[in-house]
Amino acid sequence: MGLSSPDDAAVWRLDDTRSLVVTIDFFTPVVDDPYDYGAIAAANALSDLYAMGAYPILTLNVAAMPGSLSTEIVSEIFRGGAEKVREAGAVIAGGHTIQDDEPKYGLVGVGLIETDKLLTKAGAEVGDILVLTKPLGTGVTTTALKNGTAQEGDIVQAVAWMKRLNDKVLALAHGSGVKSATDVTGFSLLGHAMEMADASGVGMQLYLPSIPFLGGARKYAEAGNFPGGSVENKMYLSDRVQFKETIDEYNQLLLFDAQTSGGLLIAVPEKNLGVFLEQAVSKAAPVWVIGSVEKGEGIRVEDRPFEGEMPEFENAGKLWFSS
Repeated sequence: MGLSSPDDAAVWRLDDTRSLVVTIDFFTPVVDDPYDYGAIAAANALSDLYAMGAYPILTLNVAAMPGSLSTEIVSEIFRGGAEKVREAGAVIAGGHTIQDDEPKYGLVGVGLIETDKLLTKAGAEVGDILVLTKPLGTGVTTTALKNGTAQEGDIVQAVAWMKRLNDKVLALAHGSGVKSATDVTGFSLLGHAMEMADASGVGMQLYLPSIPFLGGARKYAEAGNFPGGSVENKMYLSDRVQFKETIDEYNQLLLFDAQTSGGLLIAVPEKNLGVFLEQAVSKAAPVWVIGSVEKGEGIRVEDRPFEGEMPEFENAGKLWFSS
């Protein structure tokens, strides 16, 4: 899997059962703290591996740093990345650094997977239930931070979610017959969902009240703190998304909001949803049921909660999405 069938990462078959999954991602700072920046950038790069169903085994640093930046700050960026890679159970095996006017940091990530467990954008089927693993709103929150208007509590919440690995959900996906997933980053929830829908030849229906958002997302949206990528996402995709007429412009834009180190969007076979959610509770993995896969094309966004039949199981009340 590579340029001919673009996905979240490239895949190279090693033998009859195993494949290597390879990706790269880096970006400029989205927060002020250098350690947090390094950890967020690393979690974001590793997320592409998780989106393909792979566990990371090794990484390479990719960095461009101004010569005027102190050794202490650069070291903190690298430390944040290194500790996040260690948390993922992988190693940093090297890397490459150049000088540039603006800091840039990220990783080359290499993962290993049993080929029959590969997750792709093209595997969603009609009837699947769409599950999201992180709340939206990092784009507007980090833009408000750059504009000097973000509140400290909102920043702390956003940083915690951006630093969170998407690793716990893999065992859930592999144990529930999941074939399709992607991670939600700069192309927004709607953009990445559209990629999955197009690759799978299906349509999707999302339920706005069931979609989680960071605490300050709405107020920052109303104040106009959208990164440029969010506006571009809306311009590019709006003619393929049908919104319920009661959904206002701010909520529409929040679904186009460019995310950093967002969650996974997973298409769970409906018959296995109960097993998936029960395992989510047992592994303390945050999940929200936000929509479904249907016949047709494009995406419809409803102004009502998810209305599909939810499975009953003992720990249903402990799910993140239920709160």
